[in-house]
Amino acid sequence: MTEKFERVLVMEQKIKGAVQDNYMRGVVMIILSAFCFACMNVMVRLAGEIPSVQKSFFRNLVAAGFAGMIVAREHVPLRVEKRGRLPLTARCIFGTIGILCNFYAVDHLLVADASILNKLSPFFAIIFSYLLLRERIAFFQAVCVGTAFAGCLFVVKPGFQNTVLLPALIGVGGGLGAGIAYTMVRRLGTIGVKGSIIVFYFSVFSCLIVMPWILFHFVPMSLKQFAVLLLAGVFAAGGQFSITSAYTYAPAKKISIYDYSQIIFATVLGYVVFQEIPDGYSLIGYTLIVTASLMMFFYNRRTEADEKER
Repeated sequence: MTEKFERVLVMEQKIKGAVQDNYMRGVVMIILSAFCFACMNVMVRLAGEIPSVQKSFFRNLVAAGFAGMIVAREHVPLRVEKRGRLPLTARCIFGTIGILCNFYAVDHLLVADASILNKLSPFFAIIFSYLLLRERIAFFQAVCVGTAFAGCLFVVKPGFQNTVLLPALIGVGGGLGAGIAYTMVRRLGTIGVKGSIIVFYFSVFSCLIVMPWILFHFVPMSLKQFAVLLLAGVFAAGGQFSITSAYTYAPAKKISIYDYSQIIFATVLGYVVFQEIPDGYSLIGYTLIVTASLMMFFYNRRTEADEKER
């Protein structure tokens, strides 16, 4: 009995060690994805006076290429079962809207401001999970959502005299589109649709939907601009696959808070590359949004612990 008990203890220690290792891998991968997306936003700005639609086309073209290679290498069937087609279509449509809005915001706002507005997507996801998936919103979640949107007002700084109001509102629209898109990704995940298929269809759809605009309104680019946009696509693909990898190591409720490290990366890169310094109102907004995210993070951890005790 003693030997058997010792073997059980050794096995439990190994399992705990593996879980901890996977948790750390997940944290590293999600921070890597945050860095990649911050670099993507910087590349988008560095591409210069090119329409946001054209920038999004090249970003998604590279991502489609990477996703296509993975789908081909792993022999993943392209056919999606009937119940997954509507949420996949919604993911493609609203994901495209989110990217177009985000790129427009990056071109007209501080890189850090555009990044934080895009990070409203988890809070929009809570709202649309209730509206579309009928998932209940707890009172504490509602408080977190309200805190995040209060922070949004400090970043947007609404007022008729505010020359960046329109780009800021478009940036909020980018977060809204991404929130609906992530809700659909959640739905697709519950019915077994692989991440590589979701990325592939989304990237191809985003390219095709803007193709008519590209054909009739294409702006000639220098070799440097073309290279910068390709780099934006490489960073975007790196961000997408890093975050997908992160969530295979650990659940979102345990590591999603680290995604907000993108704000730190964006602020530092914005200062180093463009000499951008956020004003006091923006810093208050960042603090409120990140605080709301921290509150949500600890709420999810506590809810998970309570469920295990039952």
